[in-house]
Amino acid sequence: MKDKENNKRAIQKKEVKNKEKKKKKKIWKKILLILILLLLIAGSCFAYRVYKNGWGLSGMLATVVGHDENTRKNLGEFKILILGISTDQADVELTDTIMVASYNPNTQKATLLSIPRDTYTGKNVKKATAYEKINALYSRESDAQTTLDAVNELTGLDIQYYVVVKTEALIKLVDVIGGVTYNVPINMDYDDPTQNLHIHLKQGEQELDGDKAEQLVRFRHNNNGTTYPVEYGDNDLGRMRTQREFIMQVLKQTLKPENIFKIGQILDVAKENVITNADFNAIKDYIPYAVEFSTENLLTATLPGTTPDWKTTNNVSIFVVDKEETEELIQELFYDRDIEETTEEGTEQTEGNTTNITSSSSTSTTNKSEIKIEILNGTGNSKALQKAVSELEGAGYNVTRTGSTSTTTKTTITNKKNIQNNMLNNMKEVLGTGTTSTDESSSSKVDVTITLGKDYE
Repeated sequence: MKDKENNKRAIQKKEVKNKEKKKKKKIWKKILLILILLLLIAGSCFAYRVYKNGWGLSGMLATVVGHDENTRKNLGEFKILILGISTDQADVELTDTIMVASYNPNTQKATLLSIPRDTYTGKNVKKATAYEKINALYSRESDAQTTLDAVNELTGLDIQYYVVVKTEALIKLVDVIGGVTYNVPINMDYDDPTQNLHIHLKQGEQELDGDKAEQLVRFRHNNNGTTYPVEYGDNDLGRMRTQREFIMQVLKQTLKPENIFKIGQILDVAKENVITNADFNAIKDYIPYAVEFSTENLLTATLPGTTPDWKTTNNVSIFVVDKEETEELIQELFYDRDIEETTEEGTEQTEGNTTNITSSSSTSTTNKSEIKIEILNGTGNSKALQKAVSELEGAGYNVTRTGSTSTTTKTTITNKKNIQNNMLNNMKEVLGTGTTSTDESSSSKVDVTITLGKDYE
C-alpha cells in the first residue's frame, strides 16, 4: 500500500511540475510575443522616423542622433576658418594653408575660399613687415583667434569657429581612408633640409598615401626655380589651387559609405592633431547631412588682390587684398549662390552658332584681355577645366576665376556685363560648343561666366 501511495504522490508531483513548466512556457511565449511586438512597433517607428528624415544613410544617422524632419530646416550655413600648420621646424609653426570653408545642409552647397599666405593685415603697406603677414599671426602668438579676427576684417564675414590642423592629421587621415587618387598637375622636385621636406612627385593620376599628400599640398616651386604654369596659377596661387582640389578629392573619399565604419579612427586622428574652438554640440547636427554632400556642389576661389613691387612695400613681399573685388566675391560665394539665375526679358537662349537676342545695347569693350571670365567646371573631369582655361587664355581672354559646380550636360556662356555678341560667339568657337544667355541683373565682378558641361571635350 505504501508503495502505491508513494508512486501516486510521485506521479502527482510530476504532473504538478509538468503543469508548472507548461505554465512557464506559456508565460515566456507571451513575453516573447510582447517583445517581438514591441520590437516591431519600435522598428516601425524608427523606420517611419528614418522615412520622415529622408531615408538613406543620412536619414538613419539623423534618426539615431534624435533629429526630426524640422532639424535640418533650422540649421543655418556653417562657416569655419581652416589653418593648416606645418610642424617640421622646432618651435616654429608655419601656417601653410589658410581657408574659409562653409557648408549649407539644406542646399548641400559648400565653399572653399583660399587666403594667400602673404596677405597683408597691417595699415601702411609702405612700412610693411613680415610679422604683419597673415601667415605670421598664428606662429608669433599661437592663437588662432587672432588670425580669425583678421580674416573676418578682410572678408566682412562673421566666422565664429576655427580649426587648426597639424600636418600629421592630413598624413594620418589619408592613410586611414586608404589613400587618395589624384591627378598631380606637374612634376614636383624640391628639397629643404632645414624642414626635412623632400618633395618628389611625378605628373599624372596616381594614388597618394599620407606622405605623398603632404608633399603635394606643400609644394610651391622646384629646386631649379620653376613652378606651376601661369595658366594654372604660379607659386602660391598654384599651391592654393592644388590644396583646394586635393581637399575635394579627400572629401569624396572620406564621405564614401564604407568609411562610416572608420569614423572612430578618423575621430582619433582629429583628437590628436586638431585644435578647435568649435563645440561638438554645435557641429554634430550637421554630420548626418554631410554624408549626402557631393563635391560637385563645392565652389572654390581665392581672395582677390595684388602683389605690389617689393620696393614700394619696405622690401617685404606682400599680397594686398582688393576690398571692392573681395566684397563682391564674398557676396557671390556666401550669399547669392542660392538665388537662381534668370535671363532678362527679351533674352532667348540658343545653341550652336545662333546668337542670343536682347534688347540691350552692346558694350564698347572690344579688347579680349579686358573681359574677365569665370569658368565653373560642371563636366566632372578636372582636366577639362585646365584645358578650357588654356584655350581661352591662348585666344587672348582673361580668366580671372575658376571653380566647380554640379555636373551639367550643356556648356553655357552667360553674359553678365553686356559683352558684345561677337565676343560670345568667339568664345563658343574657341571652346567648340556653348549655349549663350544674358544675366545683366547680377552684380558679378566678372563679365562672363562659362559653365562647362559634358558636351565640352
